[in-house]
Amino acid sequence: MRDRSLVNNPAGRRGGVRAGARRLSRCVFATMALASLVALATKTAPAQSGAGITLYGDMKVDEGKAAGMKPISFDVIIYQLDGRVFSRQKVMSGGRYRFFGLRAGEYDLVVEVENQEVARMRVSLGAAGLSSDFQRDIELEWKKGASGAGEPTKKQTLAAADFYQRPPANQANFGKAQGAIDRKSYEQAVILLRQILDTDPNDFQAWTELGTAYLLQNKNGDAEKAYARAVEARPAFFLAQLNLGRARAAQKNFEGAVEPLTRAVELQPGSADANLLLGEAYLQVKKGSKAVGYLVEAARLGKPEAHLRLATLYNAAGLKDRAAAEYEQFLSKNPDHPGRKKLEQYIKENGKK
Repeated sequence: MRDRSLVNNPAGRRGGVRAGARRLSRCVFATMALASLVALATKTAPAQSGAGITLYGDMKVDEGKAAGMKPISFDVIIYQLDGRVFSRQKVMSGGRYRFFGLRAGEYDLVVEVENQEVARMRVSLGAAGLSSDFQRDIELEWKKGASGAGEPTKKQTLAAADFYQRPPANQANFGKAQGAIDRKSYEQAVILLRQILDTDPNDFQAWTELGTAYLLQNKNGDAEKAYARAVEARPAFFLAQLNLGRARAAQKNFEGAVEPLTRAVELQPGSADANLLLGEAYLQVKKGSKAVGYLVEAARLGKPEAHLRLATLYNAAGLKDRAAAEYEQFLSKNPDHPGRKKLEQYIKENGKK
């Protein structure tokens, strides 16, 4: 099932993998050699106005020549050219990744297995002022390295908590629903996902996709209900917790957003989106002291807008020198920001001499 966090999102997961854990050896990964990484530059129809650029693609992995256990998932990471992580998603072979809200420009798209980089490619997205969807399919072939698989020196258990095995008919509808969302045929996606859920109300991924279909139609109340059902079925599913918090925040229910966003941060502390949204929720409910830590972490994880929220917080508290420092950090990461002159004036007047 793809990770649909809808801002910079996260997502890329599919069902069809048996639940439980599979034990994988780092030694096996060390002996794998990347044979090919193919980028298919297919530009599709324009995205929704104001949504920015969306980069997506299918993960195709040929494991026919691989020895030993196979990885059940891959980390797909998109980096800005200055080395900062824009977002990351976990994808299984045959799944799809999707990153929302990108600006025109160049990025590095990286694939990792157990924190080891196995593929890297440069992608160039659009022209200035255009909002489009771009597809970059990733094709990998794993081969046994010269050292052979050997005996594993260390084993790690990878939980399959985010995967869901469904009957073939439901799996077919699930794939069709994802395709419908890609085409922005949201009503069709809703019908297909409802058919799945009528036969299997425990399919937390289908509930999450249903929430996304509603959220993309600005039906925030329906989205909240669907995400809540996903969380009920699988509380440890990060994406459902994150988007439940997002749906509640979209309805100005920031108090209600705190709980799922807190859970999302607990599940994935390295999620820039989760930290930013939780920090914002605390700001909105007038709990600035709790917001600071999450906003600082969001900034560290590559969300420059967190510096702006921190600056607003510090300015309101009379800590103008600290606000100026945050504005300075924001401008260092966004030198072309349209409000640059105003921020520079604030820094000049309030920064440390």
